[in-house]
This record gives sequence, structure tokens and C-alpha cells, in this order.
Amino acid sequence: MDSAQQIAKKYGKKESALIAILQDIQKSKGYLPKDDLLVIAKEVGVPLSRLYALATFYKAFSLVPRGRHTISVCTGTACHVRGAEKLMDKLERDLEIKEGETTQDDRFTLEAVRCVGCCGLAPVIVIDENFHGKLAQKDLDKVLKNYK
Repeated sequence: MDSAQQIAKKYGKKESALIAILQDIQKSKGYLPKDDLLVIAKEVGVPLSRLYALATFYKAFSLVPRGRHTISVCTGTACHVRGAEKLMDKLERDLEIKEGETTQDDRFTLEAVRCVGCCGLAPVIVIDENFHGKLAQKDLDKVLKNYK
């Protein structure tokens, strides 16, 4: 696991590389710890508020620890019409969390996203980078068993 200082140094401590720096920290730690943001602010010479602005603007970043796997339920028009809300309800019940939360065992983080760009497969969930389409509620248990 690279330290925030090492990651900043890798990018030449340039402000133009802030998003890449934050992406590397997110990938390494699973979220953006405040201590790491403080280090980056100092190393790159930007206000901490600039880093928070980036971290809160982009949905890919998280300021709180996330689960090992992220479940993204597409709520775009096609998925909504074809039952995305029912999938979200079942996931919330089965995982005992609400959208935006992480399971107690840190296995899953559940989120709603606007569109994943494969409307022909609606309704769709994406787990990590794996797309699962044309899902019914009964399919969810089988899909989740593949993610330990």
C-alpha cells in the first residue's frame, strides 16, 4: 500500500494530477482518508477544501470506508421501468442496509446510479466492474454468491 506522499511524488506533486492522485489513494485504501488528504494538500500545495471539492463532486470517490464490493443499481429510465426499484428494495432488505451504506461485514456497499449505458439489458446492476442484466429479484441471491 503506497503512502499518500509516495503517490503525490509519483505524479510530480502537480496540481494538474490531483484527480489521478485521489484515484490512486482510493484504489489503494478503498476510500479517501482525511489524513491522506491532509498530506496531499501539503505535498501539492493546494487547500484541503480543493481536495474535498473534488472528492465530493465525483461519485467515484468516497470519504468513508466502503465495502470490498460495490453494488451499483442502475436507476435510469429503462431500468426504472423494468424494475430497478424492486431490485434495490430486495438488496436493501437482504443486505440489511440502505442505499449509500455498507454492510456490517464490509462485504458490500450499495448505491444507486443514474445510468450505466446498457439499456437493452435493463434492469442492470454492476458489481465492481461486472455487469449483470435482465435481472429479476429471484436472480440476486445467485449473483451475490459470486462475491465473497
